[in-house]
Amino acid sequence: MKKIIALFYLTLFLSVLVACDRTPRLNPLPEDAVILAFGDSITFGTGAEEGEAYPEILARLTGYQVINAGVKGELSEEGVARLPGILAEAQPDLVIICHGGNDVIQRLSAQNIEANIRAMVELSREAGAQVLLIGVPQPSLILQSIPLYERISWDMGVPIDKHALPDVLRRNELQSDGIHPNAQGYAVLAETIAKRLR
Repeated sequence: MKKIIALFYLTLFLSVLVACDRTPRLNPLPEDAVILAFGDSITFGTGAEEGEAYPEILARLTGYQVINAGVKGELSEEGVARLPGILAEAQPDLVIICHGGNDVIQRLSAQNIEANIRAMVELSREAGAQVLLIGVPQPSLILQSIPLYERISWDMGVPIDKHALPDVLRRNELQSDGIHPNAQGYAVLAETIAKRLR
């Protein structure tokens, strides 16, 4: 019986390792890469002063050109409509998508949010860019990324950081209003993303 239990746990452990190896990853970026940070108020930098949003900090940390394409209060459906024009103008190597928070706050359909995020991924790929998803949490006592982001990651083979934003927002000293990070929180978010890019 002990051997059977040991074999079960060994199989489970190996399955986890295999799953980790299959996690989508970013390809190395060229030295002159252009990164498009696309999203709503969190990308814009609400809760911090000008120049303290995560895209600006990410640019300083990595040396890449990082375009802040965040719009306060934008819904994901509006983001889908806005994205093609920005992609055509910026021609990015990488698009970081951190969107859907306003939909969640307004309690809009999770199916619609997922469809819109999937559309953003497809549009970005059609423009020749890699994509990195930032999982957005639902306001609750236990902040964690909404499952739809991880589902998109697995289904579409898109790298995701599902911990970065929830980890920042669950720490009082890193948030400005319970919904947005403060300057220190944006710095932590940028550093986490920078590590992925390295």
